[in-house]
Amino acid sequence: MHEQLLREDAAADRLGMTTRALQAWRVNGRGPRFIRISARAVRYDPRDLDDWIEARRVRSTSDPTPAEREAARDDDTR
Repeated sequence: MHEQLLREDAAADRLGMTTRALQAWRVNGRGPRFIRISARAVRYDPRDLDDWIEARRVRSTSDPTPAEREAARDDDTR
């Protein structure tokens, strides 16, 4: 069974970010996956938030950022 979907404010709290950050990430496609309930309502699955956090885990400041890893994958597919 799915965990209860989170409203935007609860998702932001879980990530330690602002709702404005989540909104900006949705616009540019850089944030965690979300579920569009209606034109004005979005929800977040806690598992998607956890996956998004895990994808950003690094061991060193020299490790590539998620954006750098994504760009490298895009270059490989061209």
